[in-house]
Amino acid sequence: MAFRGPKVWLWRWRRNPLKRRADAVESWIVLGAWLITVLAGVLAGLTATRSVEHELAQERVDWKPVVALVTQDAPGPAPANSSRTNSEMVWAKVRWTATDGSSHTGQIRVPSGSELGTPVTVWTDPQGHLVTKPATPSQAQLRATLIGTLLGVGAAAVPFVGARALRIRLERRRMDQWDEEWARFGPLWGRKTG
Repeated sequence: MAFRGPKVWLWRWRRNPLKRRADAVESWIVLGAWLITVLAGVLAGLTATRSVEHELAQERVDWKPVVALVTQDAPGPAPANSSRTNSEMVWAKVRWTATDGSSHTGQIRVPSGSELGTPVTVWTDPQGHLVTKPATPSQAQLRATLIGTLLGVGAAAVPFVGARALRIRLERRRMDQWDEEWARFGPLWGRKTG
């Protein structure tokens, strides 16, 4: 195992006579890329999380449960009373009255064998259109956190990938410069003095 000296912090910014301009540029690119990556990821993630949480909270306020009636017999055998909650769900047409008094119809999933006139609970938006049951506060927080995390990672990937591509380009340029200098000075080292 080779001996290494003490770890030097911020070694990229220390003075060194062998340090090239490209090395200094790369060190600033690395620093800037990490700062932008972290900031972009955190800001995008927090913004998305707050937006989703606000939207889901607004849905909980606006969407209301309404009692609807099945307008046709649902297909399938009628469930036994004891196992009604565990019965197979099928699509059936229902009718409900919105808060403004207008009548609406739509299709929802009901227990198989539900008879004409069976009451079921549906969720509607302020216009009376069918919607899904709104997310509970804990479900909303989980959704918002997941969406914020995914969006934050996606936003952070953009500057990270861009900086990585720029560093690869700088590395190629640095290797080309090394090749040019080696081609110029390498043959001089092979000469004999005498």
